[in-house]
Amino acid sequence: MIKASNFEEYTSHFPADIQERLLVLRKLVKDIAPDSIEAISYGMPCYKLDGKPLVYFAAQKHHFGLYATPSVHEAFKKELCRYKKGKGSVQFPYNDELPIETIKKMVRFKVRELKN
Repeated sequence: MIKASNFEEYTSHFPADIQERLLVLRKLVKDIAPDSIEAISYGMPCYKLDGKPLVYFAAQKHHFGLYATPSVHEAFKKELCRYKKGKGSVQFPYNDELPIETIKKMVRFKVRELKN
């Protein structure tokens, strides 16, 4: 687990190409949920909305992990079928392009879920 107290410190542990993609994920979340609060939790960037977890993401050895809770992953299981998944996580390999549009939809879904 990376020891970091903020996003910049977290990303500094990775090569430039990984840092760039982490910045893309950060911008995506902040564009969709500008009121979300950014922090480091469980050793990775996390975003909370109205005090509730919105999404977490992390750079791992061979992939980006996106953690958006089981309900979100269930709602997008068709779009995520080609990726390795856990109960509330999905892995996007580094050698693949990030599925930006799907991730945007997932974050929007979670925002709606938290607002209801």
